[in-house]
Amino acid sequence: MKTFRSDVSGREYPVSQKVAGSSLNDKIVDLIRQESPGFTTHHCLSVTELKAYREKYIVHHLSAQTGKVTDLAKNVMESIAGDTILADAIEDENSSGATLGQRVADKVATFGGSWTFIISFIVFLLLWIGLNALILLNKGFDPYPFILLNLILSCLAALQAPVIMMSQNRQEEKDRERAKKDYMINLKAELEIKLLHEKMDRLLALENRLTELLIKTENDGN
Repeated sequence: MKTFRSDVSGREYPVSQKVAGSSLNDKIVDLIRQESPGFTTHHCLSVTELKAYREKYIVHHLSAQTGKVTDLAKNVMESIAGDTILADAIEDENSSGATLGQRVADKVATFGGSWTFIISFIVFLLLWIGLNALILLNKGFDPYPFILLNLILSCLAALQAPVIMMSQNRQEEKDRERAKKDYMINLKAELEIKLLHEKMDRLLALENRLTELLIKTENDGN
């Protein structure tokens, strides 16, 4: 396998990882020169080294814009440096990671806010009242005014309210986590677009220099 020697670290890398210094952004070149003063656009480095300097460049950019680098920004930088897709991390929290009480709270809140629960509860009330008032003629286990039924309804309301609040708190946590991930994706897109614009500016500048050199060569030949 063919290799080349990096002008930054002096290590050997596969030729497939070779990056010419002339293709780099001026700001990244300045960062490289802080550690390797002799580095010029005529030298080269590896893709691995370029990723490390690109991460440093992003850190400097974020620090200049926001004054600090948050943990979310660090996750974004790791995604950019590792060429990974950050959108893969956007998933709802896996229910297997929740406790038994949290899973029960979710199921109770989901069922309690459905038409199935409302219709089932109305049918239960009608059967209870019809059985005691019409069939048993108020001589059954819960005659009018249905004191036992009122006790059951009070207990149900007392238990259902905190369970629903617990489920709402979990939903808020999920929303906050989803908002953080949306922020990271937007930040990564912004940084990637910035890097892409800088690459395009670099290519256009290189093209202009080549065009000027070609015109000068043709004029000298004439």
